[in-house]
Amino acid sequence: MAGLIDRVDVLVISPHPDDAELGMGGTILRLKSEGRKVGILDLTNGEPTPYGSPETRAAETAEATKILGIDWRGNLGLPNRSLQATLEARALLAGYIRQLRPRWIFAPYWEDAHPDHVAATQLAEAARFWAKLTKIDLPGDPWYPERIWYYFCIHLRLIPQPAFIVDISPFWEQKLAAIRCYRSQFSVGPRAESPTFFDRFAEQAGTWGWAIGVRYGEPFASKEPVGLSGLRELL
Repeated sequence: MAGLIDRVDVLVISPHPDDAELGMGGTILRLKSEGRKVGILDLTNGEPTPYGSPETRAAETAEATKILGIDWRGNLGLPNRSLQATLEARALLAGYIRQLRPRWIFAPYWEDAHPDHVAATQLAEAARFWAKLTKIDLPGDPWYPERIWYYFCIHLRLIPQPAFIVDISPFWEQKLAAIRCYRSQFSVGPRAESPTFFDRFAEQAGTWGWAIGVRYGEPFASKEPVGLSGLRELL
């Protein structure tokens, strides 16, 4: 799938395979149901981990990608555990943005205990700016995505105030199915113990859903004001 680059409406920047599914799998499914073309760009292969391998993670990612119905998915091939927002990485990511030409970029929330997540957000913000530059040695034509939204996939026990919450109730089970594809990460070791990782995960999604009067929700942050043309879409 990564070999063919075509335009997408939404590009999700994921530090590791599984972060996009965890942070906004339900919103991805909702976007797909609305006819949006969605791409995911994993920055690393996520390995090493205690129970995984590059081959295992690639197979798990392919399975999850199929469940979500993603239009395009690629991997930038940057180093796991030592991801940095270097100029070289910025150029690579900006090149993908210029070729995929998304209207919106989604990146991890900017505050986190995991250095890879913080670096991924810094990289996404800088690459968004570089993607619009002229007279620069990058593939594709200049392109500037309208917005960056920030999804929550946080390793801190932190509950930020979101800019908005998306109702993912109709897509909850499908989101879980995509996450369960990553068996090496969530079905073995400490996360498989009771109370299970998935019990806590459902409680969190239920809390965000409760905040907007629905069963399950996914929160998003923004560094810029959110504009509305009307109030009909508000729950």
